[in-house]
Amino acid sequence: MKNIIIGMACTLVIGIFIATWYFENSPVETKLGQDKRNEKQNTQISEPTPPTTLQPIYEDESIGYSLQNDQLQITYNKGKDWTTVPVEKGKLFAGEYNGNEEELIDKSYILSENRAAFLHSDGGSMKLIYTLDQGKTWENTVVNDQYPSIRFRKVEFLNESFGYVIISGGRTMSSEWTTVYLTNDGGKQWKETNHSDVTRLIYDGGFVDENTGFLSFGILNPVEPDLYLTQDGGNSWNKATIMIPEQYHEIFVMAEAPFKEEDHLAVYINQGPNGDYEGGKVKGKFVSNDNGETWDYDNGETWDFLMEVNPNETDK
Repeated sequence: MKNIIIGMACTLVIGIFIATWYFENSPVETKLGQDKRNEKQNTQISEPTPPTTLQPIYEDESIGYSLQNDQLQITYNKGKDWTTVPVEKGKLFAGEYNGNEEELIDKSYILSENRAAFLHSDGGSMKLIYTLDQGKTWENTVVNDQYPSIRFRKVEFLNESFGYVIISGGRTMSSEWTTVYLTNDGGKQWKETNHSDVTRLIYDGGFVDENTGFLSFGILNPVEPDLYLTQDGGNSWNKATIMIPEQYHEIFVMAEAPFKEEDHLAVYINQGPNGDYEGGKVKGKFVSNDNGETWDYDNGETWDFLMEVNPNETDK
């Protein structure tokens, strides 16, 4: 019996030895085939997802931008080709007000055939990155070295040389500091103008030429327009006179940025955030014949100054 058990054990050991030898010395083609199958399977699993097609937010029929993939890109041919703007997306929205971050903050950028420019905050300083050759080269200039938390921001160029930046920050309740910067060399250097000394929250502003500019204040429960102007390039600021018809007092309360129209200046005055007259869409159009000092709805003639407008139609 003992010999039988010993014989069975030897047979089992010999079988294991033979099986191990056969596996180790199996044909190379079989092992390679298995390796290839494993490699193919792994390749299929790790195959990258095709890139998402960017959807432009258009400025006109062919020029647009995208904030997809967490970066700012611009296109000049309906999205066929894209150029990445060399600025971190987060810097475009730094400050107290940052919008929904799905679109650029209104008025904080320029995107046209001849110039693309984007205001951004970098370590507390306000900068402007811009290109004049559709993204082939970029310039990044300092508008202000140090500025408190930004709320309002606006940039615009009237020609190749003259442009302005308006920013506000350091808001405390219903007060803040508003500053205007001008450039006469296309954006390479910026000069701060004198302050208007108005600390109300700014609503809008802009220049119509190198000397004449405006600041419109009051966004919290305004009861009348509060428009200031300069006629000497920001050296001095004075309050403009706007003659609101009595029946429209406390209806038309916020002045938008004035603009040139034929041989005079014009401005739309809207109803503010709480307006409900005629659904809140009606604005008053006023004109000035003294370069912005006084504004009248009559202009020497009898005409209806009320205009029911889409808000986007009067952006200047």
